[in-house]
Amino acid sequence: MSDALETFCHAMPKVDLHVHLLGAVRQATFAEMAARCGMTAAETEALYARDAKPKGVLHVLRTLEQRVLRQSGDLHRIAYEHLQDAAAHGVRHSEIFWNPTGTEHIFPYAKGADAILAGFADAATDFGVSALLIPSIDREATPEDATQLAEWMLAHRRDPIIGMGIDYRETDRPPELFWKAWRLAKQGGFRLTAHAGEFGCHPRNVETALDLLEVDRIDHGYTVLEDPALAARCAERGVLFTVVPTNSYYLRTLPPERWAEDHPIRRMPAAGLLIHPNTDDPPLHQVTPTRCWRMMVEDFGFGLADLRGFMLNGVRGSFLPEPARRHIEAAFAEEFDALAAECFPQGVLS
Repeated sequence: MSDALETFCHAMPKVDLHVHLLGAVRQATFAEMAARCGMTAAETEALYARDAKPKGVLHVLRTLEQRVLRQSGDLHRIAYEHLQDAAAHGVRHSEIFWNPTGTEHIFPYAKGADAILAGFADAATDFGVSALLIPSIDREATPEDATQLAEWMLAHRRDPIIGMGIDYRETDRPPELFWKAWRLAKQGGFRLTAHAGEFGCHPRNVETALDLLEVDRIDHGYTVLEDPALAARCAERGVLFTVVPTNSYYLRTLPPERWAEDHPIRRMPAAGLLIHPNTDDPPLHQVTPTRCWRMMVEDFGFGLADLRGFMLNGVRGSFLPEPARRHIEAAFAEEFDALAAECFPQGVLS
């Protein structure tokens, strides 16, 4: 693909709504922190390896939680460095997941949250990027742990802590197990989102997240296409799906020669679904925001108008206050159009 596409995808204004704090740690930072607990450079390299059939990233997140993290300042550093890297690729706003129950044995929720938010504030000053924090349920833990998380959020409110999510392994851990936590968070005024339909699981997980948990948006959500009636309902409701072009489940399970053709991302907009591409775990997926958007063109065949729509979907589906969303939407649209005219004077990608 041309240098013009690289220039365009690097410079275009972006939001990143689906990124995991511990999945965003730089490899060099991970190695430095890991050395404190006796891990070798070879162990770090192995954890970050992404082969033709890439393994998932959960083993790295667990290693951070169980062996590597030692103090709340580690979270400040990870948050700050991630936002520095994101801003260098045109990201103006990021919404970041964090699993507090995984680090509770090291430091309490409030101390970890304050360290992350301090990282956000420092990055805003130094790089001009804003961020919101979404504490997330570890679905491999118990429903009681999830309820405890909601209670922590209610007891230690901070303005940039905007909502609740859920992540980790979806298989055999349907969203309804955690209904009480969601109910508490919603009653407390938090926005809601959920990883669902990520690992090839039944589309009822998407339906449950929407109808029982009443989430505002869906993270991944690919299997919604297996239920055309549900997909149509999501399209009618304008539900945003924060998709991940580098999602490892489909890289592992689809044939390499058919991966891009058969990936659900390619078919979601044709079903009327609103999507927005995101980095998820950038260093672990070996992706940058620039490459993420290039993949939407090079792998999935979308054009300029599609990219513009995806960009605006992300702004509209963000958890920013409404006045900020309106301002950013207008600014992003104007900037996108000027950049497109400069990079693609013929009006088409080349």
